[in-house]
Amino acid sequence: MDQDRADNDDGWLEQALKSDAQAAGYIADDGFTSAVMARLPAPATLPAWRRPAVALLWLVAAGALVALLPDLFYTVFGSLVTLFVQPPSWSHIGVLLLVIGATTWSTLVYAMRAE
Repeated sequence: MDQDRADNDDGWLEQALKSDAQAAGYIADDGFTSAVMARLPAPATLPAWRRPAVALLWLVAAGALVALLPDLFYTVFGSLVTLFVQPPSWSHIGVLLLVIGATTWSTLVYAMRAE
């Protein structure tokens, strides 16, 4: 109940500020705003080589994992091939639909939560 009142209070304040800003128009500041904006530091940007370097490191890590644990790789790869090669049963389809539905609903609930 208090949250609704706070939202309504913000609404009238927001409307008053917007109407005041529209009525005021442009305020001459003798170049103060442009001088302040010119003195701001440039935004930090990441170097261009960073993304390819991170991708290369992940590929090296995956290759090392496959080289160090070949039995695990063959077991996982064989399971994935079996999963995609053999036709799915009705129970597999049902579980897949259940997982998709649960993921969709939980995402919807999370996105619509009140903060």
